[in-house]
Amino acid sequence: MKPINPAMKRYLLVCLLALAAAYAQAGVGLARLPGLSDDGPVTVFYPSSAPDQPVTRGPFTMQLAWQGPPVRGNGRLVVISHGSGGTPWVHADLARTLVEAGFAVAMPQHRGDNSNDPSHPGPQSWKLRPAEVSRAIDAVAQDRRFAPLLALDKVGMYGMSAGGHTALSLAGGRWSPELFRQHCEAHIAEDFPACVGLLTRLNDNFFDGLKKTVVLTAIRYRFDDATWYTHDDPRIQAVVAGVPFAADFDTASLAAPRVPLGLVTAARDKWLSPRFHSGPVLQACSPRCEHVADMPTAGHGALLSPPPPLENLGAIAADLLGDPPGFDRSAMPEVDRKITAFFRNHLLP
Repeated sequence: MKPINPAMKRYLLVCLLALAAAYAQAGVGLARLPGLSDDGPVTVFYPSSAPDQPVTRGPFTMQLAWQGPPVRGNGRLVVISHGSGGTPWVHADLARTLVEAGFAVAMPQHRGDNSNDPSHPGPQSWKLRPAEVSRAIDAVAQDRRFAPLLALDKVGMYGMSAGGHTALSLAGGRWSPELFRQHCEAHIAEDFPACVGLLTRLNDNFFDGLKKTVVLTAIRYRFDDATWYTHDDPRIQAVVAGVPFAADFDTASLAAPRVPLGLVTAARDKWLSPRFHSGPVLQACSPRCEHVADMPTAGHGALLSPPPPLENLGAIAADLLGDPPGFDRSAMPEVDRKITAFFRNHLLP
């Protein structure tokens, strides 16, 4: 082999320095794209050459590069689907971990089930959410800042709670409102928060029986649709569902997920009991899915990071989302790293 002459060495060094500069990331960029088809905005976190600065959104102050110039990371996109009544900001820590690993992150605002408009949570929203995820990918693909930096043939998708329901749909699962009704008829007392949400709660008194009767009457009236709902987007090639609502899924449809599927579970979840939700999914899909992280002392809100201030929530939400005694939030960065590693393993060459 001929030795490389000095001129060629200098040329290669210049090329390497230019490549390093192209990949240089000073901060985590933040931008908002208009949604497509009258969707709400899509929030994008991405590698940026601009330095982080304090950015305040609602009750949160974060270190981000608002509208910073994007730079190429690893070329892959992950879409995050928020929970009921959610915002992008409660998933900012996971987004940062993903961006620091080179991913871009897009978060659609789900119609009728977000912090600005919580008017239609539950099955009405679940029918819309998967297509909103697909259109969020389209919105990123149409943006001239991001399109040249991303290859959208292999996209990751993460969802938490109601977003976890969306994640299971995009992994190949099928669900129906009738299965939701059947579950609540069979387990209204044991899984009351999952069936009712934040409307009311059981208090171990005389009125509990009346509440269950009223709730079941409303559920039987609203959710008698036996249609199987599915959504396929071939661009989505890896999925993680965090503490998902899953009692209305045909678990057989998740026995062999169409893409690599990971689950994150919280053993002390009071809103979506693992017994009825993540547990049956894991039982159905194992060993074809991966238990990415199990949090034995965590509650439903552990994956909200940074967590919303409990004083801004109603009493029921604060109870269901608050951290149980003994839970240590210092464990959450490791969970974010495990989620990120799952996407790295399944989306990168």
